[in-house]
Amino acid sequence: MRQFETCEFTFQGPVPEAGWAQADVSATFTNGTARIDIKGFYAGDGAYKVRFLPRQVGEWRYKVSGVVSGEGAFTVEPHEEGRHGLVVADGLHFRFEDGAKYLPFGTTVYALAHQDDALTEQTFMSLAASPFNKVRMCVFPKHCNYNHNEPPFYAFEKTADGTWDVSRPCLAFWDRFERVIGRLADLRIQVDLILFHPYDRWGFATLPRADDRVYMDYLLRRFAALPNLWWSLANEYDLVASKSLDDWQGIEAFVAAHDPFRHLLSNHNCFTPWDFTRPAVTHVSYQTKRLTRIPYWREKYGKPVVVDECCYEGSVPEGWGNISGREMTARVWRVVASGGFCTHGEAFYAGEEGIVWWGRGGKLVGESPARIAFLKELVYGLPGPLDSAPTRGGGLTAAVEMARSVGIPKAIETLKLPVYMDGLLHGLLKMDPAEFAVFFDGEPEFKSRCGDEAFLEYLDLQCAAYDDLDLPADRTYRVEVIDTWEMTRTHVLEHASGKTRIDLPAKEGIAVLATAE
Repeated sequence: MRQFETCEFTFQGPVPEAGWAQADVSATFTNGTARIDIKGFYAGDGAYKVRFLPRQVGEWRYKVSGVVSGEGAFTVEPHEEGRHGLVVADGLHFRFEDGAKYLPFGTTVYALAHQDDALTEQTFMSLAASPFNKVRMCVFPKHCNYNHNEPPFYAFEKTADGTWDVSRPCLAFWDRFERVIGRLADLRIQVDLILFHPYDRWGFATLPRADDRVYMDYLLRRFAALPNLWWSLANEYDLVASKSLDDWQGIEAFVAAHDPFRHLLSNHNCFTPWDFTRPAVTHVSYQTKRLTRIPYWREKYGKPVVVDECCYEGSVPEGWGNISGREMTARVWRVVASGGFCTHGEAFYAGEEGIVWWGRGGKLVGESPARIAFLKELVYGLPGPLDSAPTRGGGLTAAVEMARSVGIPKAIETLKLPVYMDGLLHGLLKMDPAEFAVFFDGEPEFKSRCGDEAFLEYLDLQCAAYDDLDLPADRTYRVEVIDTWEMTRTHVLEHASGKTRIDLPAKEGIAVLATAE
């Protein structure tokens, strides 16, 4: 057995007479002082399974009890090349638990696992040729525009009166779903698994609280030992009218308490963001177009910030799904060049019953994936992850705060500001503080850095003829001008240091990268 790879133990026992979602089977795994308690599940035909994800090498012992029993020992060898374990949050960034770099470049295919085999296979082929290393997808099927098909299977069997019997999971559904997760793992793609959502015609969004618990318990028994999963409590949790804030907090607590391996966990919004300060939440999962706020959210929450929805490249008439490929590319650059992470989506109109990537998968036809691949290669080639860098707006915020405290003349003197700042600060102090951030949303800057090893600036809509860099004076840098749409990197200067001016092509979508020599 290998580190970071799922171990499965199978035992034969009696076929359950009634429901089998909460089968009486559990196991304890020990390695020295380390101990992990795990629940098993019924897999059909009298088979009970226990799954374990070894994260440290060496001799492990196990003991299984309940309707079946057994014990034994096994040795876990170091992981194979390319197997890095879970993705974990590390301060404001992500990484694999073995320390390998992980930068999420995600896409969305909500009902990927609810399509026929041919379409699902086409989606895998598209993903294999794409830059995406994370997919957002739902456990339950989704009913909305351009997504009306019935799935091959449903998560539960039904009772005699036609209601869902969560105590009897449909084994064909769960077996097939696991195969989808496994195929994505083979493609080195993380699955951001959405547990609930409001777009429902089958009754899954309105299950009673007790049934929700049975469903989540079974899901965690089967899936928690799979290394390429994240938990997303919901897609647009705030639109699920049947659930209160107390319900959502209970769902969060249940998942956190019943996941023995501590996968990443967050909750996605439509209008009202989740409280990302909550201890069980590992990262920010945002739907927003206010992409200038990435540095603010990073500082506020102290966790990685993922914009999991910022509209989709496409041509559907709905406003969420018809931005251009150029704009999708720009939005990903705005987020990444501010120290965050951004998820792609695609929604090209193909008729009311046509295949739309965002909902069902199939083929990627947009212009942004190639540009996202170009950005991904660039940032993976940097010496470290990007952190937000100071911007003009941030500097003015500090100046205004100081001016309010000690007066404008003292603030100008202390911060060594140019004399013309006197009038500017007078004007800014007259603004309603609530309007201050909104003002700078309209005059954005997107800057980030890897310590003093690299500096990245995305100029977005600015068509500047030149740019003034303020690099550390005690190091020298190689400077490139990047055309984010044409996907070119032009070396323009070597041995740059301190205040440096570089010429630019005076067009949209330009970025500047300075890397230490």
